[in-house]
Amino acid sequence: MTAYVLRRLLHGIPIILGVTIVTFILFHVFGGNPIASFLGKNATLADIAAMEKEYGFDKSLPLQYLDYLYQIIRFDFGRSFATREPVVDMIISGVGPSLSLTLPALLLTSLISVSIALVSAFFRGQLVDRLLVFLAVIGMSVSFLVYIVLGQYLLAFKLPLFQIHGYEAGFIDRWQYLSLPIIVMVVVGTGYDTRFYRSVMVEETTKDYIVTAFAKGLSRRRVMFVHMLKNASLPIITRMMISVPFLVTGSLLLESFFGIPGMGNMLLTALDQADLPVIKAYTVVISILFVLSNITTDVLYAIFDPRVKLS
Repeated sequence: MTAYVLRRLLHGIPIILGVTIVTFILFHVFGGNPIASFLGKNATLADIAAMEKEYGFDKSLPLQYLDYLYQIIRFDFGRSFATREPVVDMIISGVGPSLSLTLPALLLTSLISVSIALVSAFFRGQLVDRLLVFLAVIGMSVSFLVYIVLGQYLLAFKLPLFQIHGYEAGFIDRWQYLSLPIIVMVVVGTGYDTRFYRSVMVEETTKDYIVTAFAKGLSRRRVMFVHMLKNASLPIITRMMISVPFLVTGSLLLESFFGIPGMGNMLLTALDQADLPVIKAYTVVISILFVLSNITTDVLYAIFDPRVKLS
């Protein structure tokens, strides 16, 4: 397994290099002068030249790209244009708030979606199944923004059940503040995941081992939660691992509307301010997380299904 993981990590290097090349070309070649874009129209040539020298943008493009690669190897992305803080410190400070929002949402969404999909699959074509499918379609059809606005208006203003401001307060108050955005994310995610998991479960109910299990007199609960859920674990793992990069990078809309100082909010601020070091660092982090999540998915496949061999 160790040799396989190392081999996959080596295969991931060209992917990350490709992302860095595309990012560099977009912002340094087609995007014009990033320093001039940040400083704005009122900046003098002297101001632009001074900042270019400070950040190494006065070098040739090949040397700038090599500096960029060296930053990635050291995991040191320089300092932000806007705040002059080290970008790595900004990323580290944003990971915690993003995880506190997205990790509970992923776990709840997966638990609820799989449970609904199991029930829906076993009552396929009946009233319960149609009702659950109808609710799932509604959940995935309504805009994410609509859920945010309705949630804030109904549950925070009309019925003061949740807080919208106060993330920097104490631990207990912070979780009361995070509850509403987590609920919004779960409602939206459950609609999409339920449709996917239901199709997986319906396919499993038609297989021979399910018919055999019922023929042996096993209870529906045992067939559902022991046999069928185990065999449907691979698509569930895939679906969850796809979400891993976004656990760290956060939800752009939710963090923006609820003022959560996570990675998503940091990216929106960087895009608004043309803060190139932050944008490039964010892009690299996402690409690394995608490579690692794909490797982890393959390893989990081998753990949960003995038929899968890492070779």
